[in-house]
Amino acid sequence: MKRTWKKISSYVAVALISTGVTFATYRIMDSNRISGADSYNYGNDFDQKNVHLAALTGQGYPDFTKAAESSVHAVVHIKSVVKTQQSQTQSRRGGSIDPFEYFFGFGDSDRGNQYSTPQPQVGFGSGVIISEDGFIITNNHVINQANEIEVTLNDNRKFKAKLIGADPSTDIALLKIDGKGFSYIPFGNSDNLKVGEWVLAVGNPFNLTSTVTAGIVSAKGRGNIGGGRDASSIQSFIQTDAAINPGNSGGALVNTDGQLVGINTAIYSQTGNFAGYGFAVPISIAGKVASDLKQYGAVQRAVLGVQIMDVSNAVELANSEDEKQAKDYAKAKNVKVNEGAYVGGFADRSSAKEAGIEEGDVIVAVNNVTVRSSSELQDQISRFRPGEKVKITFNRYGQEKTVIVELKNSDGNTGVVKKVDGIESVGAAFKDLTNEKLKELGISRGVEVSGVDNSGKFQKAGVSKGFIIMKINNEPVSSASEVESIIQDVAKSQDKGLFIAGIYPANKRMRYYAIDLNE
Repeated sequence: MKRTWKKISSYVAVALISTGVTFATYRIMDSNRISGADSYNYGNDFDQKNVHLAALTGQGYPDFTKAAESSVHAVVHIKSVVKTQQSQTQSRRGGSIDPFEYFFGFGDSDRGNQYSTPQPQVGFGSGVIISEDGFIITNNHVINQANEIEVTLNDNRKFKAKLIGADPSTDIALLKIDGKGFSYIPFGNSDNLKVGEWVLAVGNPFNLTSTVTAGIVSAKGRGNIGGGRDASSIQSFIQTDAAINPGNSGGALVNTDGQLVGINTAIYSQTGNFAGYGFAVPISIAGKVASDLKQYGAVQRAVLGVQIMDVSNAVELANSEDEKQAKDYAKAKNVKVNEGAYVGGFADRSSAKEAGIEEGDVIVAVNNVTVRSSSELQDQISRFRPGEKVKITFNRYGQEKTVIVELKNSDGNTGVVKKVDGIESVGAAFKDLTNEKLKELGISRGVEVSGVDNSGKFQKAGVSKGFIIMKINNEPVSSASEVESIIQDVAKSQDKGLFIAGIYPANKRMRYYAIDLNE
């Protein structure tokens, strides 16, 4: 069933920005084996020692000084560089371009023989050190596709950072710098935040020193932020009026106890600058993501296997003048509650459906924690791992029911999701071509397969050492890093298909290979 989502006003643009992060943990709660998420303890995975600072002055006013002082040294500036390798452009006038290259669009008829060096793309953001040994949380969009990541501390020390892992669904990434004794921000409990509570937004957007702004929590569990975002993204944001601007992405949202409670990620703005509302990924979500990335290299995401939307949206569709929409959501006319996550359909091998939940039910609680919207349900379920059991309370046309659901992963089982490594599965190594080699072959770009593993997918498909890859999935390639990046992206996608075009130097005839990265 096609899901329909509430659109955001066309007058409001969403700009990505940065702040910090925090972490959480899970534990087994009781003899019924119902799993519970404790948003405080993911800090244990990073050997954090929690702190509590004085939150009030002697006169009873909020005191930000100690929280700010303890936070600024743990918030870093992040510089990400996406490099485009040097490429050769040749004209047909005096150039030695083979006919197949012209046919497949590699030629350039407007320029003489020359070499161009595209400038690297440089992006900036913020990040938060969350362990004494240099683990850093930031936003995925800050470091997405970066070839190099440089971290600058508040005392101007610079480090090369390694990407441990990233999760586009929550816009969270985990980095690591080498060293010991770093200042860090311990995780707090985002669940305990109250609307109206004071918070600090700490970022390092300009590579000067960390900056601090103050505001209050304006709302919790905000969803539907940015109508253009992937429907699979997990949205349950903390909304704050603390001033957050571009460059703060990946920075810290801190409570007055100096604890990390969120990662500032987005703002509402017509201009791209702060206009009164900022949004942070709560620690309850970001903490588990970071912990999973550290332990497994991939997020262990549990799913109920339901298609959901806010009750109010479902009721509106049920009463739509559009006959198809009204028919698809006809069961929503019988809903007897005003808040919750309306179940509009199921995924294949749905654990919720197996437990007895039906289309038209409204989920109102997870482990006795009330959920008022689809985003709040996402928030609660995102805290658990496949194989854990949760208590789901739902309302069926006025009657409240409870079932125990064993959560599964997106593949419909309870196994650990392994880190996707497309390079390992293809079993091949790649090498950049020199300008001399490009001239010799009469091509403007390409990447050499420098080695093939006998047990890899390249060998099974017939790709041999020395093959020159010119296109992957119809995308021209000119560097080994580009080839590896495309393969990794395809390995993480649903399609998992590689269509490779290129030549062997001996005869320069175009060859094509189709490779399935599914195991």
